[in-house]
Amino acid sequence: MNFTEAQLLNSMAMLMFPLMRISAMFVTMPVLSVRAIPARIRVILSGAIAFIIMPLLPPLPQVEMMSYAGMMIGVQQVAIGLTTGFILQMIFAAVIFAGQGIAYGMGLGFASMVDPQNGQQVPVVAQIYMITSTLLFLSLDGHLLLIKLLVDSFTSLPVGQIFDLNDVWSIIAWSGRIFSDGLLLSMPVIVSLLLVNVIFGVASKSAPQLQIFSVGFPITLMLGILLIWITIPDVLALFPDLLDDGFDLIKQLLRLN
Repeated sequence: MNFTEAQLLNSMAMLMFPLMRISAMFVTMPVLSVRAIPARIRVILSGAIAFIIMPLLPPLPQVEMMSYAGMMIGVQQVAIGLTTGFILQMIFAAVIFAGQGIAYGMGLGFASMVDPQNGQQVPVVAQIYMITSTLLFLSLDGHLLLIKLLVDSFTSLPVGQIFDLNDVWSIIAWSGRIFSDGLLLSMPVIVSLLLVNVIFGVASKSAPQLQIFSVGFPITLMLGILLIWITIPDVLALFPDLLDDGFDLIKQLLRLN
């Protein structure tokens, strides 16, 4: 069996270009991008998916991989994959932001641990919200849906095409959801704790000899734990809506609408 050099290069391009897009998504997507998962596992998953979808791809641009045009196409595939996973990563960042606001409000900002998602020190309260959101994300098969959208994107956004400027501005504008959604998730607890602190301040001003702040911290801590226990079902009920908005933006970017 004889193969020409052009056939070998074309077959390699049919594997490498999809591999770049898929592996780039695994670098930024939630759950699979954590440091606890070895890079070897992500490489194996990316290669397996790329090998499976390789016969189903539309015709690729006839360019050499090592040429300038081929390298630019490779950069485009990496950008598409990174952006796709990063959008969902911003949703989890909103959850962490909500947990941090609650932790600082109840006086637990000093109790922190390493977040396995990004390797940074975050309050323990934020870890509670992060773990529950991750379990909900897995139970809803969000990771499988994200992989499916990326595989479908090779038809709607073929190799050689990239986002336009309006899509870039949409991503930048959507990044503000980290703060707005995080504030929405944490608002009930933060407002309740703020009212308690205001009451403590009025009581301390009225009767300084009571030293209300010496007993205020345990009360604020216990009230914060109680409010987390009461409101966390509502937070988890809002989280699928945030995921839906993120997936809608991904579909818009990948031309899947």
